[in-house]
Amino acid sequence: MTLSQWRSQWTGNFRADILSGLVVALALIPEAIAFSIIAGVDPKVGLYASFMIATITAFFGGRPGMISAATAATAVLMGTLVRSYGLDYLLAATVLAGVLQVIAGALNLGTVMRFVSKSVMTGFVNALAILIFMAQWPELNPANVPVVATYALVALGLAIIYLLPRFFRAIPSPLIAILVLSAISMGLGLDDVHTVADMGALPDQLPSLLIPNVPFTFETLQIILPYSVGVAVVGLLESLMTQNIVDEMTDTRSDRRQECFGQGIANFCTGFIGGMAGCAMIGQSVINVTSGGRTRLSTLTAGIALLIFCVVLGEWVGRIPMPALVAIMIMVSIGTFSWASLGQLRTMPMSSNVVMLATVAFVVATHNLAIGVLVGVLLSGIFFAGKIARMTEITSRYNEAHHLRTYYIKGQIFFATVEEFNRAFDFQEKLDRVVIDLTHAHIWDISSVSALDRAVGKFRMSGTDVKVVGMNHATETIIDKLSNGGQVAAGH
Repeated sequence: MTLSQWRSQWTGNFRADILSGLVVALALIPEAIAFSIIAGVDPKVGLYASFMIATITAFFGGRPGMISAATAATAVLMGTLVRSYGLDYLLAATVLAGVLQVIAGALNLGTVMRFVSKSVMTGFVNALAILIFMAQWPELNPANVPVVATYALVALGLAIIYLLPRFFRAIPSPLIAILVLSAISMGLGLDDVHTVADMGALPDQLPSLLIPNVPFTFETLQIILPYSVGVAVVGLLESLMTQNIVDEMTDTRSDRRQECFGQGIANFCTGFIGGMAGCAMIGQSVINVTSGGRTRLSTLTAGIALLIFCVVLGEWVGRIPMPALVAIMIMVSIGTFSWASLGQLRTMPMSSNVVMLATVAFVVATHNLAIGVLVGVLLSGIFFAGKIARMTEITSRYNEAHHLRTYYIKGQIFFATVEEFNRAFDFQEKLDRVVIDLTHAHIWDISSVSALDRAVGKFRMSGTDVKVVGMNHATETIIDKLSNGGQVAAGH
């Protein structure tokens, strides 16, 4: 990347980036506290993590304008470790997860995203939209909140967010919604309405450098490695998929490999200031983009503003009513959901619909992104293999004068087509010669090589002369490599 390209990722959108970063910072506070609770640690662990991860990825990440911080996806993986071994082991696991992500970047593992189909991406987006909306329920549950005041504030917040941009765009409407609802709540003395301070205590001092107090032994590595691997994989998966979404929203391209490095460096550093692991956040990234944030400055602003809000302005930030932030997250949920995908259910192939719906179902049911995406990718692979298998065609022609039958194989021969391949040959027919023509076919794997080897062998056992013709170079290579001196390798 040239200096001018790097500069362009920081400048040119100054006012919008600053304002959008402020909105994101305010929205991050209750979420970071909630994720800390999920992990079973003090709220400052999540808040410090969100500050550090956002700040580091602003410089080293691969996607300008994307927001990374402490997340639920990584927090849920850490709860058991904290309960069993304590906070220091969580910090050590965070550092190790960062190292693993840097290694993933060095190995260019971000390229695996090309195997994630559009249907899986749509399912991922819809599932996250549903999860974001479901996460607001505790602040909307009539059993927990004053219904009239809370619902009125949420409705007013949504009205400001959606209607104000029609008349005024100088300041992001979510930021105005926060300011207006805070003023109303404090001005009317709505003391029973939940505020940010009710979520947990905000830190009143800057984070300090610390070394995780764990034994540097192989036993410690055995304890933290499984958690670190899980966090590294889930963190990169969510980050790379969020990166794709922001790319589409902004019609720009970004660097997956650099994002792996950025996430790894951020988590590595976070573990040394008492923070938990995190990754990219689709909800906050959508807030940032829809509020006008486009460059690395918006991400940096979110990180630094978060720390200032907590340490310097904690008393005032703590008085922000939760309905204001709930309204913003509902907006994010509505904007994130792919509403067009509902109408496309009638026109898209059934296989695509199944993949999308299965991804949604598994992510929502397990609250685990990795499981949902894995199911979606697996189903995509199965459906694709089935489609390719159905395109395979095997015909034959008999030459009575020479007692010769020629089998014409057309298509891709691999594990899913082996059964049809075997059924195509009549080994009981009395013939002098058999020709297997692979001019329009391609042999892909050991299953297909074994099937061809078996067919040639059975014909020869019955005294029939067999010749395999038309093999391309790749097919010849894989047969020579995998047939283990079988009938095809011996006689083609």
